[in-house]
Amino acid sequence: MFKILTFNNIAVEGLRRLPRDRYEVASEVSRPDAVLLRSQDLHDMELPDTVVAIGRAGAGTNNIPVVAMSKRGIPVFNAPGANANAVKELAIAGMLIGARNLCRASAFVSSLDETGDELEIAVEAAKKKFVGFELPGKTLAVVGLGAIGVEIANAALALSMKVVGFDPAITVRNAWQLSSGVEHVETMDQLFQNADFVTLHVPLTDGTRKLVNADRIALMHDRGVIVNFARGGIVDDAAVMAALDSGKLHCFVTDFPTPELIAHPQVIALPHLGASTAEAEENCAIMVAENVKEYLENGNIRFSVNFPEARLPRLDAWRITLANANVPNMVGQISTCIAKAGLNIEDLLNKSIGDLAYTIVDVNAEPTSELLDQIRAIDGVLTLRNLGKPV
Repeated sequence: MFKILTFNNIAVEGLRRLPRDRYEVASEVSRPDAVLLRSQDLHDMELPDTVVAIGRAGAGTNNIPVVAMSKRGIPVFNAPGANANAVKELAIAGMLIGARNLCRASAFVSSLDETGDELEIAVEAAKKKFVGFELPGKTLAVVGLGAIGVEIANAALALSMKVVGFDPAITVRNAWQLSSGVEHVETMDQLFQNADFVTLHVPLTDGTRKLVNADRIALMHDRGVIVNFARGGIVDDAAVMAALDSGKLHCFVTDFPTPELIAHPQVIALPHLGASTAEAEENCAIMVAENVKEYLENGNIRFSVNFPEARLPRLDAWRITLANANVPNMVGQISTCIAKAGLNIEDLLNKSIGDLAYTIVDVNAEPTSELLDQIRAIDGVLTLRNLGKPV
């Protein structure tokens, strides 16, 4: 029986992927094997030493101490792409709302207290204040061509926009899904140059902090629109507000309000709505629950932010999995221990990412506790799990 500790409300459809005959799932459990969460901040929490996996029902993992988990040999799973349609729709809506001044226009109408003919006269007299512009022919710059960025780029092309994108680490999977009509540029400055709209879809890191700054805004076409549904720190808010005041920018749409942004008349600030649809929450919960389940039961890894992807089909054999430092001769030392114990290796997979490696070993007989202790004692082994034979 696996125990899953949950924080926040995880969509029921996701939790249903964890059969009750094999899983105890609750917001209060002792000695959990895994943690499922959405927005709960784990940085200042002490997780039990029984935890072997963490799953976030969403894409970003800023609320999880990923580096610390890596040092403990704990994979952190997320759900990239599960909320892509929700964010795509919101980003397109943000561009339309910004271009057509819809929020300011709606606020104006809400402030009217006239009735009858006077109301009609007031509306007609004021509508010229909210004249906007259309999307076709405008250039959209997409920062980050992951699952979300690709969907937005393709949708913008369908709206007859010119689309340019930048992502030096685009995956083969996402490249195949990206329309050939999207121009891929080599530098961030090239991306911003002549852009009418900029939309951001990258994580917040030291390298992306204040990625949108005064110098890059200056490269855009006048009266541009910036849309940020990624992370707040990616945009230099002061630089954006200065550009709004000078007329360089027309509008800033952000999911990350601050008191200064809320007070600015040309900022449309939303309450972090990026993935706030029932469908996105359900998709994220299903994806992360299935991947945590697969790791707990079979040791396979898919969509982890700190571990390499590693999937090995189950044989009629006993399975051992290890997280270890990515140093020479680890597999050799593990194999030597298994051979000395008189066991034969039926299958083996070793993958690495940075300083971390992950190894799956299938052996022909049940490993003894003595063998497992010998492997654990190898310098550099972080965690070892004995998964037994497949159910």
